Amino acid sequence: LHNHGFWRPKSLLDMARFTPSFNSRHRKSHQDSRALWKHEAVQRYLETLSKEYQQVSHLLNADSLKDFEQRTLRRRWTDLSPIAAAFQEIKEAEREVQELEAMCRELDSRDEKQLLELALEEKETLDKKMNVLCRKLFQLLVPKEKYDRSPVILEVTAGRTTGGDICQQFTKEMFEMYQNYADYKRWTFDIVNYTVAEIGGLHHAAAQISGEDVYRHLKYEGGTHRVQRIPETGMSSRMQRIHTGTMSVIVLPQPEEVDIKVDAKDLRIDTFRAKGAGGQHVNKTDSAVRIVHLPTGLAVECQQERSQQLNKEIALRMLKAKLYQQVIEKQLSQEQSARKLQLGTRAQSERIRTYNFTQDRVTDHRISYDARNIKEILSGKEALDKLINRLLEFAAIEAVTEYLENLQAFEGGGC
Repeated sequence: LHNHGFWRPKSLLDMARFTPSFNSRHRKSHQDSRALWKHEAVQRYLETLSKEYQQVSHLLNADSLKDFEQRTLRRRWTDLSPIAAAFQEIKEAEREVQELEAMCRELDSRDEKQLLELALEEKETLDKKMNVLCRKLFQLLVPKEKYDRSPVILEVTAGRTTGGDICQQFTKEMFEMYQNYADYKRWTFDIVNYTVAEIGGLHHAAAQISGEDVYRHLKYEGGTHRVQRIPETGMSSRMQRIHTGTMSVIVLPQPEEVDIKVDAKDLRIDTFRAKGAGGQHVNKTDSAVRIVHLPTGLAVECQQERSQQLNKEIALRMLKAKLYQQVIEKQLSQEQSARKLQLGTRAQSERIRTYNFTQDRVTDHRISYDARNIKEILSGKEALDKLINRLLEFAAIEAVTEYLENLQAFEGGGC
């Protein structure tokens, strides 16, 4: 692009990754996409991208381009095209709003109530359209993570609480929620481990989930989920005493080709009899497999297949995914050490969400978002999808806001 007479600044499209801090307390001025759209730096940045899009489009029509230049420009044009289109669409909607506002002022002075009401209705429709377009634009601006399209390994583990089975029961409900969500999104959900508790809940379970943009939708589910409820059985239920418990969710991306080499001498492989659901073969053969990676102490197990060999292969894939996750964590830590961000996607000790059954409320603490009707959330359908998309929208706004803050610091510092 330099060779063709123009230069573009380092942009959001060039950034390798953004991990949102989910710390809205420090960013009240940019808490929604409409407010962020009006930011002067955003306008300048989008004008720059729009001009670049026009230049790239003009260059693509030239006959003197070499194949490599043609491919490079075509990729850039593909990146910029939806952004330029959304930018122009918002600008057009904004002009229409301004014209309507001017019309309303005139109509108000003439006391033409019926026309004024129609104009105000149209303005309200345009405002809603602007909000949708702004959300779309900022999601386009933020680059897709290279893991977003990857399948995942999702693990759930019960925490501990005084008084019995509240954590195990909640863990079972959460696992079923994600299973239903996978069905809602038309993903494949394959259980690889399922360790039941004595009273009917779950100690631990894991599943491989594959489909379209699985990691993108589930990456912010990792963390500690808290439950507050009155147990249905036992002394606490008769006393109407509210118990608090926790369970943790881990979401590991599993790219198609994980370049992680595992030396056989670094593994300890144990076999044992499977427990829990799984058919008549359980407790009769040593088909379950546990693999321990000695250098790191990481341990995985699989007991869902009848074949010991299949369980071993699945467990090895899970181990590689966990080792790969450590590589990702190290990269993120290096990239973000200067900012010291709390990694909302992977800090498993972080309490990210509370499910309060007595108040019928789900609260996501990272974005201060409350949703009513816990049963709808736990059904794993539209209500959960709405919450997850709210997180994705907030992450996009955070990423653009962070870019602006860094840009302002750069310009202010003169370096």
